[in-house]
Amino acid sequence: MYAALWRVLPGPWWVRVLILLVLAVAVLYGLFFHVFPWVGEIVNPQEVTVQ
Repeated sequence: MYAALWRVLPGPWWVRVLILLVLAVAVLYGLFFHVFPWVGEIVNPQEVTVQ
């Protein structure tokens, strides 16, 4: 999968690395600020009771 992604990206290797870093930051931003808070509302760890 990574080899296919590497072949699809344009430019020399340093541009590809820069694009991949920007994509990784965008994915992490989306996870931390949108997906994880949404999941935290559904699965609230503070309401866990052990009997």
